[in-house]
Amino acid sequence: MNAREREAFFSRLQAIDPEPRTELEYQTPFELLVAVMLSAQATDVGVNKATRKLFPVAHTPEAILALGEEGLKPYIQTIGLYNSKAKNIIATCRILLEQHGGEVPDRREALEALPGVGRKTANVVLNVAFGQPTMAVDTHIFRVSNRTGLAPGKTPLAVEKALLKNVPAQYLQHAHHWLILHGRYTCKARKPACETCVVADLCDQHKKQLQQQKKRK
Repeated sequence: MNAREREAFFSRLQAIDPEPRTELEYQTPFELLVAVMLSAQATDVGVNKATRKLFPVAHTPEAILALGEEGLKPYIQTIGLYNSKAKNIIATCRILLEQHGGEVPDRREALEALPGVGRKTANVVLNVAFGQPTMAVDTHIFRVSNRTGLAPGKTPLAVEKALLKNVPAQYLQHAHHWLILHGRYTCKARKPACETCVVADLCDQHKKQLQQQKKRK
């Protein structure tokens, strides 16, 4: 995909959804951090169901730390890997209180130093909570970037770097969400909805499919 096509790609996604938002429910950077930590190998829908019960009871590092690991588990036990996630969230709350005054840091190094927080989680928090133009490459973004030719790469980090280089500057802030939503609802893994896709004509894979169809005729 060339520069002109990349501009058109994001211009069209922006026209459909000018102000994209995460589908995780949160009110504060801390709630967002907890929700993203819970979302690993889980759906946003499942996480939201759990946090709707948890956050009214405990939505600060102090409150969740007071619950303790065993007190936290009943609220998140419907989510995969809840035992390890509970352990990491409690440890993270302790560090936030001891080292950051109970606030979520807005620096990558500090975020990635928290238990259970990797590069993808840090990128989501930096982008959504603090407005930094980062790219949290999940399975949807990885698939869309490679399938369309927008930012090919063999690893999430390679795709992240390619996106930061290739996405036009004016679209960087929201590109992460546009790509996630596009992958989640249109450019799906098994049955991409190419017939309703607004960027199908720009997509490398779709172009190849059309060429193959012409050859068969």
